[in-house]
Amino acid sequence: MEIHELVIEMKLLERRLTLYEEKYGILSEDFYAALMSGKLTRYDEFDETRADFSRWKGLYETWQRRKQTYLTQLKQRELSETLRFQPAY
Repeated sequence: MEIHELVIEMKLLERRLTLYEEKYGILSEDFYAALMSGKLTRYDEFDETRADFSRWKGLYETWQRRKQTYLTQLKQRELSETLRFQPAY
């Protein structure tokens, strides 16, 4: 996947993550840390919350992988070579 495609996909994922952040009132990073440390188990009894948390976790993990791929690719290239530049005519 090219860098510009990663940026587009990360932005789409961020939009979806924002919906959960607004619904539950915390940032995805903090949600993920709490979920992974077992601090959200009391919400397992609620079907909607359990489903939301599962989707939110998946979206965040996908975003993390795309971000890591983006950073890896960016380190391998010069920024000036990566920049998508379209001159105005």
